[in-house]
Amino acid sequence: MDLHQLVWRLGPGWRVCSSAVLGGGIGPRGWILNAQVPGGYPRTDPGRHLAEIAAAEHLTGPGAGLMTAADVTAYTVGTDQGVTATATCGLGVRGWAAAPDGDTGTPPRPGTVNIVVTLPVPLCDAALVNAVATATEAKVQALLDAGLDCSGTPTDAVCVAAPDPAAGPGEPFAGPRSRWGARLARAVHAAVLEGALRQS
Repeated sequence: MDLHQLVWRLGPGWRVCSSAVLGGGIGPRGWILNAQVPGGYPRTDPGRHLAEIAAAEHLTGPGAGLMTAADVTAYTVGTDQGVTATATCGLGVRGWAAAPDGDTGTPPRPGTVNIVVTLPVPLCDAALVNAVATATEAKVQALLDAGLDCSGTPTDAVCVAAPDPAAGPGEPFAGPRSRWGARLARAVHAAVLEGALRQS
């Protein structure tokens, strides 16, 4: 199928902390890819599939790859004082993170809220991890503000990209009350709220 993808060509000198299928974790990343796949995605090798899509986009070197069944052309963006958050919101399957164990026996509808955040300042390792947590908190707040009774979908993913702190340790904090964490939270909240309101 001829589906779409969003691409961030970061170039050298960037680090990403992410839960991405391809290139997850913390490390140098030159690009981020958010690829749309069909509902009921049939492949069992998403990492390899994302690498194929990246190669077709002429993306080389280390990168991070996300997948979603949501329409990536309907992405939403939030910005706040240098921080940019982009979200693709597929909320067909949603619920609470701490849900009771159980199988409904029916195939899930397409879902996934993917969030990509870029910051203009370097973050230390702990702050990168904290930034992912802050983005997740802001996502949940936006879903509740949109009137949705959920914390997300079972396959949500987050990527936070910041310049490599080559000359020092980087910003030490990215919690919601820190300077950069607060900006990140507001940007993510705006992006996810707009996407969620379109579906509520």
